[in-house]
Amino acid sequence: MSEFYASVCAEHEFKINTHILQVLEETTAAEDVTLKLAGNNLLRRVQRLDDGDVLALSTCLRNNRCVTGLDVGYNNITDEGVGHLADFLQDGSALRSLDLTFNDIHTDGAEVLANSLQCNSTLLSLRLSGNKIGNRGAMHLARMLQVNTTLKELEVADCDLATQSVVALAIVLKSNKTLCSVDVSRPLLFSHQEEWATHFSQMLAVNGSLVELHLGKMGLTDTGMERLTQGLWLNRSLRYLDLRCNRVTRDGVRHLAAVLKQNPTLEIVDLSANRIEDEGAVCLSEAVAWPGCALRELSVISNNIRTEGLLSLAQAMTVNTTLDHMYIWGNRLEEPVCQAFRELIASGRLPPGNTDVSAYEVDGRVFLAEAFHSLRRRYDRTHSTMKGLHRPAAH
Repeated sequence: MSEFYASVCAEHEFKINTHILQVLEETTAAEDVTLKLAGNNLLRRVQRLDDGDVLALSTCLRNNRCVTGLDVGYNNITDEGVGHLADFLQDGSALRSLDLTFNDIHTDGAEVLANSLQCNSTLLSLRLSGNKIGNRGAMHLARMLQVNTTLKELEVADCDLATQSVVALAIVLKSNKTLCSVDVSRPLLFSHQEEWATHFSQMLAVNGSLVELHLGKMGLTDTGMERLTQGLWLNRSLRYLDLRCNRVTRDGVRHLAAVLKQNPTLEIVDLSANRIEDEGAVCLSEAVAWPGCALRELSVISNNIRTEGLLSLAQAMTVNTTLDHMYIWGNRLEEPVCQAFRELIASGRLPPGNTDVSAYEVDGRVFLAEAFHSLRRRYDRTHSTMKGLHRPAAH
């Protein structure tokens, strides 16, 4: 592929991008190849891709059936470059995953991409997070989802979505039976009415295909949580619910805890950076210890939880044999808590790799240090219904 890329550049008088050339040289011929051309490589300094590079690359990949994944996140791709990729997607592309996170794509680029996906039947994963596609750009994507029956994963976090497009995505998910994972975190919501929560609740009540839902940084309050859980009572497909960085307190957690006692499918809940405190943690503990709880992973990082709440969570883990991931850093870790979690880790009940704390002792006193593990950001595709997406979950 590197030789073909060089010849394409020579023929069209494109300047060779050394990063593309090097990646192609290191890529061995095989099925289901993913080209990793992200511009935020931590191991070496790379030449970031621009629109011209995208044109050369898409020209090179036409009629290539081996390359099924393209990661061009953190580059300098604009709406023009997206136009080249859209042409590529319409022209017999074999791509199943396309990562465009944190480029310079705006509304026009989102529209062109959405139009190309109306007739595309191969792409399973589209990641656009970090591009300022805005409300209108997201509306184009919502309209595309009314006709596209292939896409399984859509990420539009931190894309300057407004209430209109967030609600539109919730509405289209009532009828879309294909999408398994959606991330709409950090939109620009200026209304305090939390209309979006009502629409997502209604969607969850009827949607039977969504496995993973990210609603981080939505300004979710206890009122919104109450609305959202009304739909969760009826949902039997969701495995991963991300509610990090919201404004949920003990009152909102009570509604979620009631659902967890009865829901047989919800396995992973992220409540990091909320305000649940001791009483909220006690409510969660009661749910965790309940016989019908299916929870396997829980994060309550930075929730101002003190000794009572953290001890109740530790105790619940001795009762519940399913929950084996717990993340608690950023709360008040007094010595009784340190003792309890040291025992959980030492006994093997809480494996060291499944928590963000590790115990140590100084002068006969037990302390907890931060261990750099965190709740996985994505549900494990190999254990979900998302066939065809085998990207390992990131930790």
